Order: sequence, then C-alpha cells, then structure tokens
Amino acid sequence: MLDILLQAAPQQGGGWQMIIMLVMIFVVFYFFMVRPQKNKQKEIQKFRDSLKQGDQVITSGGIYGKVKQVKETTIELEIAHEVRVTVDKNCVFATAAETPASEGK
Repeated sequence: MLDILLQAAPQQGGGWQMIIMLVMIFVVFYFFMVRPQKNKQKEIQKFRDSLKQGDQVITSGGIYGKVKQVKETTIELEIAHEVRVTVDKNCVFATAAETPASEGK
C-alpha cells in the first residue's frame, strides 16, 4: 500500500518539464501556423497596393474584370463592354493571368 501512495505523490522536476513542453508547443504553433499566415497576408496586401489600370483581376465572388480606376479603398472594374462595377480592394485576390483556368486559353 505504501508503494501505491509513493507512486501517486508528485515527483520533483515534473513542473519544469510541463512548462518546457508548453513553450515548445507554442513555438511550433508560431512557426508552422502564425508566421506563414502573416507572410501570406503581407504578400496579398503588397499585390493589392500594386494594382494599376489595365490589370486583369478576379474578385472573391469569381468575377473576372479589367481594372479601370484605382482609388484609396475601391477599384472600378469593367466586367463587360461598358459595364463597370465598383468593388472593395479587399475583394480582389488574384490576377487573371495567375489562375489555372487562364493557362489553358
């Protein structure tokens, strides 16, 4: 019975091992999830800031269009001959040249 009670008692140094393990989990989480996502967001923002008149783009809703005018937070797209829509810059994700569908044309 004494053996069972001694085994159930907390062992020395177990707290440090737990803290080190938690720190390691957070480090792995940061390098495999948080950091790549931040880099991707920076890349997308850089793309949106570099948009200019004449670029072929795709919106988040799947609308293909040609940039006619770039403003502070919006973009005017021509989606058909003389048909223009205004969309938020945050809705533009890719140029039409980068999509797999346009590669087959």
